[in-house]
Amino acid sequence: MRPPGLILAGGRSSRMGANKALLPLGDKSVLGHVIGRLTPQVSDLAVNANAPFPGFENYRYLADDLAGQLGPLAGILTGMRHYSRQLAEASHFASAPCDSPFLPSDLVPQLSAVCPDPETIVIATSLERRHPVFGLWPIALAEDLEHWLTDSDNRRINAFLNRHRTVTVDFPSLQTRRGMLDPFFNINTPEELTQAAAFTEILE
Repeated sequence: MRPPGLILAGGRSSRMGANKALLPLGDKSVLGHVIGRLTPQVSDLAVNANAPFPGFENYRYLADDLAGQLGPLAGILTGMRHYSRQLAEASHFASAPCDSPFLPSDLVPQLSAVCPDPETIVIATSLERRHPVFGLWPIALAEDLEHWLTDSDNRRINAFLNRHRTVTVDFPSLQTRRGMLDPFFNINTPEELTQAAAFTEILE
């Protein structure tokens, strides 16, 4: 069974100066590409954001359960809590950020294939780097994560991963006419949006 999915879109886009999820990239917005690539891989899809985005009002939106802009782990906790209530049969949910339009079309199947049990976290890697916002998250870890976030020093996602059994799946770079592209390339600045526009052939 495909796991449910959550798009992490609670950031402030401070380096972009505008909501990066809604910026145009080819024939869609950045968020539109993320939704298009993730939807076929999951059984249900929600967006972690405080309010609906224009043009995407039909999706389910989940505001952080914890106040204070605590970063991606707060979004992960929100997903754990939501799916524990809504999909009791799900052991994990898949996450992806709203600013990575080239995410692999087989991301979730690849992560699911190596998941050994209901309490293991599975994270994507590429080019010898972990990408923890692309992962399969055990719903059973909700209590531990909520307790972890009560300490203001506990915001780093990799530090939380180090507390739990975590396995990784490596994804190769994408071959394009413009050269090789990391499938987890994310857009945080106007310069990165310009770079991404050179690779829209992958999104066609």
